[in-house]
Amino acid sequence: MRIAILALDGLFDTGLTVTLEAFGIANRFAAGQTGGVPLFDVSIVGVRKRVRSGLGLSLPVRAITRSWKPEWVIIPALNTSTPDRLIPALERRDVGDAKAQLLAWHAQGAHLAAACIGSFVLAETGLLDHHEATTTWWLAPLFRQRYPNVSLDESRMLVPSGKMVTAGAAMGHLDLALWLMRKASPDLATMVSRYLLADIRSSQAPYIIPNHLAQADPLILRFERWAREHLKEGFSLQKAARAMATSARTLQRRCQAVLGKSPLDYFQDLRVERARSLVQGGGLDLEAIAAEVGYADGATLRTLLRQRLGRGVRELRADLR
Repeated sequence: MRIAILALDGLFDTGLTVTLEAFGIANRFAAGQTGGVPLFDVSIVGVRKRVRSGLGLSLPVRAITRSWKPEWVIIPALNTSTPDRLIPALERRDVGDAKAQLLAWHAQGAHLAAACIGSFVLAETGLLDHHEATTTWWLAPLFRQRYPNVSLDESRMLVPSGKMVTAGAAMGHLDLALWLMRKASPDLATMVSRYLLADIRSSQAPYIIPNHLAQADPLILRFERWAREHLKEGFSLQKAARAMATSARTLQRRCQAVLGKSPLDYFQDLRVERARSLVQGGGLDLEAIAAEVGYADGATLRTLLRQRLGRGVRELRADLR
């Protein structure tokens, strides 16, 4: 498999190195099994002759030529983890050149993969329009606002769609590398994941901090603060809207635009977050925790935790031991 890693100035060092290490380990294992033949031909390429990482390291990049055609192109994250840094970075000339190159590779039949903030670069090309995608969870509100034609689900770790695949935050680079390995050899991918102690993760949901998402919009931030004060009560959209001095329709629409979910779903997220905190505290039994977050019984809470986090109370407490 011929893989190009598209290096842009200021890329996320860890994302690049974990990707290179994973494929390097895979090639060593594969060589031992096949007599020295590597499965993955990985090259770092750039639209500029000189590229520096986010930590200022000089990266050796391969020049892009018309005759060299990768099967897969990986776009690592830029080391710009806040909107005020990311938006100007997306307007840079080298990013514009990278967009043009990605379009050319795609037209030639290459598959495109992006991890974390790299999904913003891919979305800039327009190729993700009317496709499903994921990205780093804390920039999901910005992604929705900037690319309204992309069907974003930041709760997922990996989202294949057509000839493209996107991966979630930070260490999603490793998940993406393992996913590509599985396409060549499931057994090899399993061996590498065990060697790196890398569990297969299908969801970012357990890592999402709802308060960070609310920061993107003043109305949502006020709603989040109100919701935290009323977790013990049954949710009422009309009551929430009145407290925000807005209409139920406006609150519903704004939640969908910023968070990609309804006010009720976000309210449930906050309940799960609070319940999870109380579980980790270990001082309350399940029934008491359920009452604290507005549920009549512990069974309902256990079901909710399993739906949202993939784990129940017992598993969460076991993780802490």
